[in-house]
Order: sequence, then structure tokens, then C-alpha cells
Amino acid sequence: MILHTEISGQGKPLVLLHSGGMTGTTEYMEQTEYFVKNGYMVIRPDLRGHGKSGGSIEKYFSHCAKDILDTLAHLQIDSCHIAGVSVGGVAALLFAKSYPEKVDTLCFSGIIPIKPDNWDELSNEEAEAHEQLFENEEAVTFLNDIHGNNDWKELLHSFQAEDFYPFEEIGDVGNLTIPTLCLVGEKQSIEVSSAIIFQEKNPNIHIAVIPFAGHLVHREQPDLYSQTLESFLHIYQKTISQSVS
Repeated sequence: MILHTEISGQGKPLVLLHSGGMTGTTEYMEQTEYFVKNGYMVIRPDLRGHGKSGGSIEKYFSHCAKDILDTLAHLQIDSCHIAGVSVGGVAALLFAKSYPEKVDTLCFSGIIPIKPDNWDELSNEEAEAHEQLFENEEAVTFLNDIHGNNDWKELLHSFQAEDFYPFEEIGDVGNLTIPTLCLVGEKQSIEVSSAIIFQEKNPNIHIAVIPFAGHLVHREQPDLYSQTLESFLHIYQKTISQSVS
């Protein structure tokens, strides 16, 4: 399925995948401006069931990698840098694992490779937060507007399904050879611990902990997120240049 995308700038493609419940239009605005100024083509898709992208939300992540592949083919893009946060982080990692030849570098945030002992408690807290959201008229109006014909309430409910989060696939990173950065906020101790686990599973995965940020590190510390990601991309480009020369 071809995803609706927002495209800004010219240069090497950088795909940025939004968090659950948001869209390519509503997230990564600061990062888009930053990377466009630094010579990148920034591509922000709406993941399936979000914004202006349709598609079934059943077995959600089983479709996401193919959606991104179809979208890049439609845009005639052979390879890209890709970064995502939360739901977008899972999608970015699964895409990189499924189609490594399409990915120059990978950055993910806000995902965990092992099911925590208190996962049920965390899921219940998230479900309660969603119910409070449904009672917030201003938020409901905003979400109705950005998601158009998509049923965003059903989408958020689907995130609570027992089998929604693909821990086994996320944790299976031992064979990942793509230059990878796990970028997390210091306020989320479970995600900081997860970053260490990712690196233990694969020493080629680099980690960066951003101060004064939590789960949505790109939103809470947009400048630090952009600068850290750019430094990672710059080191990758320098390594490539040295290997070619």
C-alpha cells in the first residue's frame, strides 16, 4: 500500500516515522526544517490507519514494512536513512530487517526488545490515558481533523491488543548489519535499559541518551534529537567516504 507522504527539501532521502496516533504532518516539524537546511530530502509518511493513509489495522506491523517499501518504490527512491519513534520506531526497525538493501542507516526511539514483568500494568495505564483522551473535546476535535476518515479511536484501542507489540521480532537484532542508533530519553528508565539490551544483543548498535526527555524524545528535545541524529549520519557518511577512497 502506498502511504500518504509529506516531502520537503532535496538531497539524500531521510524517512521519519511518527508515533502512534499522530501523522507525518503533525510530527517532526522541527527536524524537517533542520534536515532540509542540511541538504536532506525529508519524507514523512502517514503510517497505515493514520492521517490520510488507509489500510487495515489488523495484524498491524505485519503490513508496515511492505507499506514503506511500496511507498519508496512509488517515489522512485532506491535507499534512504530511516528513523522512527514508538510505533514508528517499531516500523522503522522491521523495515530495516526486512529490506536491509533499502536502508543506509537506521535510528529508532521509544521501543523495547523484551516484555517487561509489569507489561499488563503499563498497558492498563495507557488504556486509561486513552479513555481520558476520548473525554477531551479539544483533543477529539484535533484528532478527528488530522485523521479524516480513519477511525483513530479504534486504532488506539487496537494498540492494547495482547499480541500487538512484536517483542520477539524487535528483540531479534543480532544479525542487523545496518549502521543503527538507538536514541532514548533519560526519563524513561525502561527505554534506557532497553538501549543497553539492544547493544548487548548487537555491539554494532550505537546508543544515545538525551537528557530532559522521555518517551517522545523527538518532541520533548527536538534540537538535541536533530543534532544527535545528524552527528550519527555525518559519522556514517565519513566512514563511507574513507572506505571508498
